[in-house]
This record gives sequence, structure tokens and C-alpha cells, in this order.
Amino acid sequence: MKTALLLIAHGSRHQEANDDLHALVEDLRKAGAYAIVEASFLELAEPSIDMAGTACVGQGAERVILLPYFLSAGVHVKRDLQRHRDELAQQFPGVEFLLAPPLGRHPLLREIVTQRAKETT
Repeated sequence: MKTALLLIAHGSRHQEANDDLHALVEDLRKAGAYAIVEASFLELAEPSIDMAGTACVGQGAERVILLPYFLSAGVHVKRDLQRHRDELAQQFPGVEFLLAPPLGRHPLLREIVTQRAKETT
């Protein structure tokens, strides 16, 4: 089954704030774990979630994993991203759309936070 990874960030009017997600997408593409890797933004930047989801389907995705590039499961993840997942699933009934949990309480975040703190001293 051809699986796409669709990363979703909040989005910003400042392009440099969106560039981190685009850089991560390029790294993930090079790693090759997913046939398709796309970036998307909830608001304030493009591509939108719907545009990027449609692009995944256009590249032959049979399953799309929507991965929130968010630290917590707030309103955006629980309500807004679920709504986008549902709309994409309705628009493309032959494709499976799955919403992954946000980065949240993943154990590696502790290591990242500790590393970043050490970099400032």
C-alpha cells in the first residue's frame, strides 16, 4: 500500500517560520521511509491541508498519515485537524486518512529540550 506522510504545522505569515517544516519534509523525503512526504499548514501559509492531501492522492497515495507538527493536542489537533481528516476521507473515499498524535509527550522531546538548553550555556 502506497503511504504518504503529510506533516501539518500551524503556519505563519513569516516564511522563515515555515521553512523549518519544509526542511524536515526534505530530510524525510531523502530518508525514503515514505513514498510521499508533503508539508501543509493549518492557516496563514500554503499549501493548505486540503491542497497537500489532494497532492498526496494525486501521487497515488492509498493511505495518508496526517502528522501534526504540534507539541500538544489542543483545539487545533482535536477539532480542526480531525475535521480536515474527515473532509479528505469524504472527498477521497478510496483512500485511508489517519490522524497521528501530535509530538506531545514523546520521550525524545526531553532529550531535544535538554540539548537546546545546553546549547545556550
